[in-house]
Amino acid sequence: MADPVSWFLIEPGWQVADAAGANLGTVAEVRGDEKDDIFDGLVVAVSALDKKYVPSEQVGPITVGRIELTVTSDEL
Repeated sequence: MADPVSWFLIEPGWQVADAAGANLGTVAEVRGDEKDDIFDGLVVAVSALDKKYVPSEQVGPITVGRIELTVTSDEL
């Protein structure tokens, strides 16, 4: 398994998976205050027209290119 990285490194296009390991989509936007190091959450593009906001409390391990959530797609 890859080493975890900071939320500061997250880039649009990274894969997002749910707690069961199923791919949900890709990162469309990272929300937070870099100056005060406050990570608010992610906007995930689950399709070309559908985006979901995921609060930071539901974000699990972050590795280069992939983010795992602590909830399933049904719980989102």
